[in-house]
Amino acid sequence: MVAAVLLVMFWHLVWVYVVVALAVSGAMAGGWTLWRKDRAARAEDRRWRALDAVAAGHRTLAEVDRMTGTEFEGFVAGLCRRDGCTQVERVGGAGDNGADIKGVLPDGRTMIVQCKRYAPGNAIPAREIRDMMGALQHHRAQVAVFVTTSRFTRPAQNLCIEHGIWALHRDLLGLWNNGASLLSFPQINGAGQGDRQHQTRWRRTYEK
Repeated sequence: MVAAVLLVMFWHLVWVYVVVALAVSGAMAGGWTLWRKDRAARAEDRRWRALDAVAAGHRTLAEVDRMTGTEFEGFVAGLCRRDGCTQVERVGGAGDNGADIKGVLPDGRTMIVQCKRYAPGNAIPAREIRDMMGALQHHRAQVAVFVTTSRFTRPAQNLCIEHGIWALHRDLLGLWNNGASLLSFPQINGAGQGDRQHQTRWRRTYEK
């Protein structure tokens, strides 16, 4: 009450300061509001750009199944580049010595990738993993990645786990294709093929 009385009494002296203070406060409040809205808009834009990037590289596994072997290698190379791998080149073909793709992981380790676009009803046998182990030594790479549109036999899966080969079977390829990072798969390393019942359903689905 006292402050209000004093304000009225000395209004002719302080009105300029009051108006300036109100104007500054209003400008600051407006600026803060605009900053918050801009920040929210930028965050939403980044989120949509990330979703668009995933969608742009998205192909259904049915489309992948219709690729040629060369197209599949190019598709996998594109996923590697998307996840930050550098010096990625497709080297598959005659005399490739067990590597379809070579490159460098985001953490600096060199890698080779073997791509097998098999019919889903087929399975990767252990001998192909042993060949991959030899290719790893031949190319003097630090990481070996085996990518397939099918699955691994149990002995093949066990070899991958024992020797640290990154085994990406059909289900993991689907996750990778949908945005999961390549570097997230070493912890899984071929797991996820399910129990006996799951594999029975797999065969019923694909072995027709």
